Amino acid sequence: MSTTVGAITAHIRNEELGPGDRLPSEAQFSKDLSVSRTVVREAFRALAALHLIDLSPGKRAVVAQLDYGSMSLLIEHGVVTEQITVQQIYDVRRTIEIRTATLAALRRSEAQGQKIVELAKGMQASRDDTQRLMELDIALHLEIAKAAANPIFALIVGAFDGVTRQTWPIGWRSRTTEEQQVFMLDIHVRLGEAIAAGDPTTAADLMAKHFDESVRALIAAGIS
Repeated sequence: MSTTVGAITAHIRNEELGPGDRLPSEAQFSKDLSVSRTVVREAFRALAALHLIDLSPGKRAVVAQLDYGSMSLLIEHGVVTEQITVQQIYDVRRTIEIRTATLAALRRSEAQGQKIVELAKGMQASRDDTQRLMELDIALHLEIAKAAANPIFALIVGAFDGVTRQTWPIGWRSRTTEEQQVFMLDIHVRLGEAIAAGDPTTAADLMAKHFDESVRALIAAGIS
């Protein structure tokens, strides 16, 4: 089946297909590749699991939009099987997101800058609603990555979603005082305002401080 998967991806590349473009039918691939339709069907399913194509009942397969889902599953698998640690993930995130903060401050549109600030202030207003607070925090980091105007950053930051949803509540609970919680939320607002103001140096410094504080919180909670 791997040969068939390779042939299908080669077809996408050689024909310069883009998101939403239709692939040949299972029957056509079966004929062209001299394999059974069952083999083609399994290859399609494998590619769909990797978020490279989209499958819908009764319709031809189409090239998928870039998606971080498969990378997110890979990272989660690495943590669950103890091949990578949460601290290693946060080390990588710190490096990447300092860069996204810098680039976002330089490249964001006015609307993106406004949205980033709104998300940060929404976090402040949601301090007592931890579920909403987490969702806003995840959305904020993804919006900053998008504002960096490099889709690879958005893919990588989005891929941390699964692990973040597991570790975020633990880190937040470790901030047991109002002062600690307010301090962290204030960093987010100042970060958003620095990006909106086009200040890359301050944005990078605040993102670094944010991750340093987050790592300290996870260590305090016993997450290695």
